[in-house]
Amino acid sequence: MAETNENTIQHELKTRHVSMIALGGSIGTGLFLTSGASVSQAGPFGAILAYLIIGIMVYFLMTSLGEMATFAPTSGSFAEYGNRFVDPAFGFALGWNYWFNWAITLAVDTVTVGLVAQFWLPDVPSWIFSAIALCLIFLINLFSVSTFGETEFWLSLIKVVTICFFLFIGVLAIFGIIHSNTDVVRNLTVGQHGFVGGWQGVLSVFVVAGFSFQGTELIGITAGEAKDPRKSVPKAIHSVFWRILLFYIGAIFVISALVYYQDPRLMSAADSGNVMMSPFTIVFKNAGIAFAASLMNAVILTSVLSAANSGTYASTRTLYSLARKGQAPKIFGRLTKHGVPWASLLLTMCVGLVAFTSEMKGGNVVYGWLVAASGLTGFLAWMGIAIAHLRFRKAYVAQGNDVNDLPYKAKWFPFGPIFALFMSLVVIFLQDPEAFAHWEWDKIAVTYLSVPIFVIPYLGYKWSKKTKVIPLQEVDLTGKK
Repeated sequence: MAETNENTIQHELKTRHVSMIALGGSIGTGLFLTSGASVSQAGPFGAILAYLIIGIMVYFLMTSLGEMATFAPTSGSFAEYGNRFVDPAFGFALGWNYWFNWAITLAVDTVTVGLVAQFWLPDVPSWIFSAIALCLIFLINLFSVSTFGETEFWLSLIKVVTICFFLFIGVLAIFGIIHSNTDVVRNLTVGQHGFVGGWQGVLSVFVVAGFSFQGTELIGITAGEAKDPRKSVPKAIHSVFWRILLFYIGAIFVISALVYYQDPRLMSAADSGNVMMSPFTIVFKNAGIAFAASLMNAVILTSVLSAANSGTYASTRTLYSLARKGQAPKIFGRLTKHGVPWASLLLTMCVGLVAFTSEMKGGNVVYGWLVAASGLTGFLAWMGIAIAHLRFRKAYVAQGNDVNDLPYKAKWFPFGPIFALFMSLVVIFLQDPEAFAHWEWDKIAVTYLSVPIFVIPYLGYKWSKKTKVIPLQEVDLTGKK
């Protein structure tokens, strides 16, 4: 992995890669396991409304990121935009938090792979499957960005085909084409015309929906290695958003119509991760598909591998960008001849090894704290995107530029980023309101651990480097990396 000064990031991601990476990043085990819990908490239309509102917020975030990514494509994405458009301390904190989040996600997914694989081979220790997964992900990300892109394309395609098949079977069952004794009208009109628990029920699903949609921001990172970001990013934003919305809302509608909202299996899937209790498995089995459990377990395994693969890519490129800005050791900015930040990849994989501590005595405690520390990082990243976009557009106009000259213009500015910022704050504060109601400090500490992990680096960097919010007239709008 010798590195020379001529080694550069390779622009090898095609439009189909960019679209599928963004699509696959937002379709994870949450849809396959926790979507049923959303129906239980808020009722059919309460769950649909919650996902619709969060989906609209994500759309505005994607257009905000798309405007900046087409103007200045970079692998650093919103961390780099925080550096350039807001304050270097802001970009520093965003970047390190985002790297940490995905590095811990790799560890979580590595453990999950072992548990999911034991569905077929229960006598084999889970750590063996975890080790195989970790090695596989390392090799995929080591060779070239095109290898990563092609792998992610096919992993994401498996999830897309499964959801389309689920929606097809669901529609046939709803209209009675496939034999079913389900009372669809009764299921869809439970509670107050499909709403259960009023606004409190809808608000409770916001948190689940917010976590489900995380990963869409990967589109900003892929822009730095896309062949034609000014073409592929806008196309991906529009196509991916509508597909995600269709998949989530369509799936929830089918689940609501075919499974009663108080069915105990809906909550069990979310609490235990039991594939037998997945709402997808329930619908498939009721439709007479005998191998439903094995099918969904295979899809969930694919989803976990996809998330780990994307997370490794995202964290590696974020750390690389930080190093290029002098906000991380220089070694993490070094590339292989294929344009892969090998040192950043190695450090990220080392964090993934934390997964194996869960097999050791006391490891679960350490592991649990690491997961809690990364819990809200995705929402902090979303807030960072909204703030950076507001600053970018104001600086662009303040420096005498015409917004109509932008390669891609975000919709409904400034409503879009302001709405996204507001909803991100709502979701963050809704994480554990009961803990605040009773001032349970241990629960508050675990839930909001990622907030001080963002604030402390921000304040520390700001104090040590004496940084300030960049005046609008001095914001770097060169459009270069």
